[in-house]
Amino acid sequence: MLSGSSLYQRRNIFTAIECLLIIGLALVPLFSTFPYRVNIFLSWEGAYRLSTGQMPYRDFGTPLGYGFWIIPSLFFRLFGPQLISLVKAQVLINIMSGFAFRSILKRLNVAPGIRALSVMVFVLSYSFFNFWPWYNHTVIVFELVGLAFLFQYMTRPQQRVRFLYLVLAALFTFLSIFTKQDGGGLALLLCLALLLYNSLHEKTWWDIPAFLGCYLLVAIIIIAPLLPYGFGYWYNHGQPPHNSRLSVNDFAEEILGASQWIKFYLVLIVLCLVPAFRNFKAFWENKPAMLFTLLTLGILAEAALFQVTSYTPPDNNIFFHSFAFAFLCAQFASLQHIDFGRRTAFLSGALLVLLWWSGTFWKYIDRIFQRVFPAPVEMAQADPNAENVVSRRNFMLNTDTTKDVPTSEWIFSSLPEFKKIYMPPSTVHGMERVLNLPVVKEKKDSIKVLNMTELTPLAHAMPFKLETGEDYPLWYHLGVGMFNRQLAAFKQKVQQHHYDLVLYEYAPGLNNFFPFALRTELKKHYRQVDEFLAPRRPTNAIIEVYVKP
Repeated sequence: MLSGSSLYQRRNIFTAIECLLIIGLALVPLFSTFPYRVNIFLSWEGAYRLSTGQMPYRDFGTPLGYGFWIIPSLFFRLFGPQLISLVKAQVLINIMSGFAFRSILKRLNVAPGIRALSVMVFVLSYSFFNFWPWYNHTVIVFELVGLAFLFQYMTRPQQRVRFLYLVLAALFTFLSIFTKQDGGGLALLLCLALLLYNSLHEKTWWDIPAFLGCYLLVAIIIIAPLLPYGFGYWYNHGQPPHNSRLSVNDFAEEILGASQWIKFYLVLIVLCLVPAFRNFKAFWENKPAMLFTLLTLGILAEAALFQVTSYTPPDNNIFFHSFAFAFLCAQFASLQHIDFGRRTAFLSGALLVLLWWSGTFWKYIDRIFQRVFPAPVEMAQADPNAENVVSRRNFMLNTDTTKDVPTSEWIFSSLPEFKKIYMPPSTVHGMERVLNLPVVKEKKDSIKVLNMTELTPLAHAMPFKLETGEDYPLWYHLGVGMFNRQLAAFKQKVQQHHYDLVLYEYAPGLNNFFPFALRTELKKHYRQVDEFLAPRRPTNAIIEVYVKP
């Protein structure tokens, strides 16, 4: 039996471990360099426009709310509009998510040892490798912060300060839906389900109305100033010209045809709950146990749906691992009477977690491992008289005739906006040639540029004034970020030689990521003077440079 001082000391140790995991791993990217990240141009563009005082929907249109760009834009104001400032912003976002997750488990009375192991799973499986801010990640972070405040409200004694937690829960849950509609909508439903149980358990009726009232108030305060500027057209709530991503066939295919981890966890959870179902009344009265169960099942359901509606990147829904692990580990410890607060049990659990998620950090260790144990170099048979050697490294032959540039050959740019970011040499040299074009040097700040590429930081490097307007899209993905109405406006401007310089990224493997129809117009009405590789992996897109004829 531990004394009070020993128990307090043990809790302090686990608190220190959790803080070290959350903060320490979040800070790692600050000491690294990075290859140019696909799609990071959108994070930069939105953050840059907000940091310069532009107003969403008045100065540019977006199918998302602007919640995603709030933190990055603040970091642009603090550190400048460099791509590396986005990495610094993500450090804060990852720290927020880690402590929100920890707070939720703490309010659910999860034992310190299990909580620390769960935090380890969370940072390794979800936050550590997220170096760059992306809306499909930020939407979940805002949800976790909202849930953390909601659990503060539901589990604290009846005090006036509890209402402040409810207001903050409503604020961050709204920021979640104002970052990405699908994830934020699922977050709202999860909060309402938890509040419904809390109302029934506490025999109160005003939890849900109070939460929805706060949620509605936040929504009015944020949305009302945007309504005169085409908010109803741009913000995607399923109306034309937007298209819905809700397809029964897609859900069935992904959930029943794949989603092995989610279904595996669900089976284990149901098996663990069998004893509780035998005495459901006692289980219902055990508030922490019921809230933990509802939360875990809700997170699994959200992850199953979120992977269908937000399909890029393909692993953006893996936040469910840490919740399922925490629940199952707590159940296992209770059934087997294992105290993960003891050194041996905790260290054994930590080693198993590290083995489970070794893929997250193996690529960093592999660089050293390859030097100690270099892999054999095996080529396809060249000499017809020699034996053909087949292994896991060469059994597939590359028949792609396009020349890919491996990241090992990428280089850094001297432009401050791209500090610590390496790109294909063709991209770096191509940007230098663009900045040295006669039209750029002659027109300087008055130059009119259409930059329809992933190199959005050129707006600050050149510099040139970004176009604005209620009908001007933040990005150019046809059918997602812009529509035929905007495409027609761009066509007209090209036909009228409105722009002095046009940078167009031709990515034939992507469905109108930059509208193909505009390239046709550029070929007719402008003169192409250069082209170079776009900073994508693999390097399968080119950036074309056009000037007036």
